Amino acid sequence: MNLDLDLLRAFVAVVESGSFTAAADVVGRSQSAVSQKILRLEDALGLRVFERTSRSLMLTRDGERVLLASRRLLAQYDAFMHEIREPLPPARLRLGVSENLVQSRLPLILSRFSQRFPSIQLDLTTGPSEDLNRSHEAGLLDVVFAKRKREGSAHRGRVIWREPLVWLAAANFRNDSARPARLVMMPPPCAYREVMTQTLDASRREWIVACTASNLIGVQAAVTGGLGVTVLGKSFLQNGMKILSTSAQWPALPAAEVAVIGEDPATQHVVEPLVSMFVDVLSESPAAAAGVDRVGDAVR
Repeated sequence: MNLDLDLLRAFVAVVESGSFTAAADVVGRSQSAVSQKILRLEDALGLRVFERTSRSLMLTRDGERVLLASRRLLAQYDAFMHEIREPLPPARLRLGVSENLVQSRLPLILSRFSQRFPSIQLDLTTGPSEDLNRSHEAGLLDVVFAKRKREGSAHRGRVIWREPLVWLAAANFRNDSARPARLVMMPPPCAYREVMTQTLDASRREWIVACTASNLIGVQAAVTGGLGVTVLGKSFLQNGMKILSTSAQWPALPAAEVAVIGEDPATQHVVEPLVSMFVDVLSESPAAAAGVDRVGDAVR
């Protein structure tokens, strides 16, 4: 016997609404159509589900059994349809993360991602933001989380976080305004390097390169060791460092942004939770107390 689920839906609607008239509004049919569905259901099951009088409508004992089974079956059917209609997560996600973004918190993000999407193979690439953006444009990465300078030309992507840039120096640093600023920086292309040199050039402050480090860890080590001054996000302040107050010698700096690039509709149900993981971890970091902003505006 093939039983039409619409008959069960009409039956449940009659029980829950208390009348054929009210059930007609629930299922979007006429009262007579609902009555016919109940008759067809009783005929198909060979059971009477209602005791009808001119003033009342009551379930029979068989009707009570049918009601329990109907609700269970309809719930299973609805769950089945929801599961089938939900998009399948990609079997593989090619993720690019800027090497100077949440460097010490990335393991926590990856752990949360693995717990949420255990069946997804993650291909992780870290590197300079410019390299990651080029890889995304070339179709080599699905989604990129990159840090970038706030001011300047328009960028693709959606901004999820903003953070002040600051001048960082060793804790025992003493400024000598008579001498050029000694800078610690990474090789170009580097957004921090550009901000540093352009800001000093605009204020007519002389500078020299005291140390070029290949990565962020090297920059932090050189600054802590007293080799020179650098520009980084406020969240990169470490023990042995201090933030230099804004002055004529150390001009005000723009803010940095964290943006997500590559929100394809096919992977959005994976990317959006990943965005939330990044923002949550950034919120939990010392940067959250340092004047950073959680944002959700789109940048095109």
